[in-house]
Amino acid sequence: MGRWEPNARGRLEEAALELYGERGYEQTTVAEIARRAGLTERTFFRHFADKREVLFGGGTLLEERLTAAVAAAPASAGPLEAVAAALDAVGPLFQQRHERSRRRQAIILAHAELRERELIKLATLASALAGALRERGVGEPAASLAAEAGIAVFKIAFERWAGEPGEEADLRQVMREAFAELRAVTAGAPGP
Repeated sequence: MGRWEPNARGRLEEAALELYGERGYEQTTVAEIARRAGLTERTFFRHFADKREVLFGGGTLLEERLTAAVAAAPASAGPLEAVAAALDAVGPLFQQRHERSRRRQAIILAHAELRERELIKLATLASALAGALRERGVGEPAASLAAEAGIAVFKIAFERWAGEPGEEADLRQVMREAFAELRAVTAGAPGP
C-alpha cells in the first residue's frame, strides 16, 4: 500500500490494535505501527501525538456528539435525563465497532498508563457535558453532578458491554439499565 492511500487514521488505529494484541503495548513502537499500516512515522504523528493516543482518537467526535445531543434534548428534560438522552444518542457509534471496542478495552485494562489516560478522557467528557448542561440553564452543582453521574454510567456500562462476547450485546440497553440502577441507588433502593 502506498502511504497516500485513504483512511490513514483508521489504518493506523487497526495496526496499533493488532500489534498491541500480538506483542503488547510496551513492546510496540510507532515505527512498527506505521510500517504495519503501510505508512510513515511522519504520517503517524500527523494523526496522533503518541502511541497512547491511537487508542483515544475518537474523543473529539464523541464529545461533539454528546454535547449536541444534550443541547437537542427536550426543554422539559431534567439534567440527568438530558445526559441519558445524550448517551443513548452515541450508542450506535460504538455498536458497529463492538469487536474493536472489546480489543481496545482489553489493552487499556492491562496497562496502568492507558487506564490513566482513559480516566483523563472521561473527565474531559464530563466537563463538556457539564458545560452543555449549563448552556441549557442548569446551575451548579447540578450540572456537574449530572455530568459526572452520566459519565460514571457510561464507563460502567461500556466496560460491561465491551466484556460481552458477540455482536448481540446492545450498548444503549446496557446504559439504560445502568441509569435505572443509578436512579434506584439514589432513591435509596437496594441494588438488584
